[in-house]
Amino acid sequence: MKKSLIKIAFIFFLTTLIAAGCKKFLSNEVPGAYPEEDFYKTDADVTQAVTGVYDMMQAHYNSSWASLFMIKSLLTDESNAGGSDAGDQPGYQTLDDYTHDATNDKVRDAWRMCYYAIFRANKVISRSDDLTPLRKRLIAEAKVLRAYNYFELVTLWGDIPLVLADIPPSQFTSTPRAPKADVYKQIEKDLAEASTVLPLKTGYSLTDRFRVSKGTAQALLGKALLFQQKWAEAGTQFDLVINSGVYSVAPSVAAAFSQQGEFGQESIFEISYASNRSYDWGNFPWGAAPESNIHVQLMGPRGDYYTKAPADSLAAGWGFIRPKQKMWNAFIADGSVDRRMQSIMSQAELVAAGGNWTAPNDRDYEGFFQRKYGSFSNHTGAPIGELNYGTNWRHIRYSDVLLMAAEAWYRTDETKARGYMNQIRQKRAVADITATGPALFDAIVRERQVELAFEGVRFQDLVRWGKASAELGTLGFTPGKHELLPIPDFDVKTGKLPQNPGF
Repeated sequence: MKKSLIKIAFIFFLTTLIAAGCKKFLSNEVPGAYPEEDFYKTDADVTQAVTGVYDMMQAHYNSSWASLFMIKSLLTDESNAGGSDAGDQPGYQTLDDYTHDATNDKVRDAWRMCYYAIFRANKVISRSDDLTPLRKRLIAEAKVLRAYNYFELVTLWGDIPLVLADIPPSQFTSTPRAPKADVYKQIEKDLAEASTVLPLKTGYSLTDRFRVSKGTAQALLGKALLFQQKWAEAGTQFDLVINSGVYSVAPSVAAAFSQQGEFGQESIFEISYASNRSYDWGNFPWGAAPESNIHVQLMGPRGDYYTKAPADSLAAGWGFIRPKQKMWNAFIADGSVDRRMQSIMSQAELVAAGGNWTAPNDRDYEGFFQRKYGSFSNHTGAPIGELNYGTNWRHIRYSDVLLMAAEAWYRTDETKARGYMNQIRQKRAVADITATGPALFDAIVRERQVELAFEGVRFQDLVRWGKASAELGTLGFTPGKHELLPIPDFDVKTGKLPQNPGF
């Protein structure tokens, strides 16, 4: 999905690192660059600029390991960090152990990545006119992408700096934290405006299928409303997505997460990666942002001890995101064998299939391997497979929307809530849910746990449900502190931002 930005390159090298979250851009003059006031004038200009926003959202590795997906996963009861030892990516290790603080480099860089994307989106929104249908649509895309990043920030950090204009560098360190309510209000505004402009997913060509659509805006708006407990309003937005006729539940979890499933029937929003860059150990851009998804290799079974089964394509990796026994138990209780096998694999299953694991007491290993974002050898490019994974992050998929809709409606229409939930369960070959009242809510919670396992949603779910302390307490979670991530120490010091409680 990343594309050459040509003229726009200079824009992203203008400023110094800022407390409100903009990137440490190079201040050196870029040869052949256009003055910024001459940009954003044509459809081509604005297309390049919006591509730059998507491009930044891809940068989960950007000179260092700092993935929002990893952060959100490690804070849950789904998996352990893994790796070789406590010194292997300590920023990830301390998040897993709830010993992280405001100097955590993963937290800092994930915060910055969100603000880098917002910085680029703000330029599109502030500097582009809507005199052509294409530019009008591109501005709407930028609003959705800005809203998505603000949603991540507000749900993970709470009150945050709310920057909506293309502000001068002099204001970078003087933007205060805005109340969560104001941030949500802006998210709602951006998404409501964008949804009236954007086409349905089916309105895009194959080459533009990575772009956000009307369904993306509506689904994200519903999610923002759900997190604020605006149940009826959220349900209305989810119903618009469901009744659009554009999406359907994939026949299996494996289908939804296959290469063929990328931008497929379940896809509402995903960020794509490339497997065709021909990275090898000599040219991989460790000091920059690769086009491949190197975190998939990071999450594969640790190659020191793993032998894949002959008929399986799950290749060795570097041993992070090791599933917990608790996650396995949830799948067993659910009863959906296919869903379990396509999400998690036990050592016993590996050995039975002809593979092997030789380190039963290895760090953070509880006997299981993650398969949903698996290090499958058929997801890579040449010449070095482990450096060329093209696996997309699925940020919003249709099954998630159905379950959020079920949660939004169960208070006023249990039949509707069960119907949405059972659309998924029927595809997963498990019995329909018949529960009522509080038991129905508990069933929705369990369904989200197994259907969306290893997708980076459970931590925010547990926090908003008030269940984080009960489910995560034995892992080190401290109530009143760990519901939020710390504001990065640099931003506290340079921007005089108040720190979150407990940090």
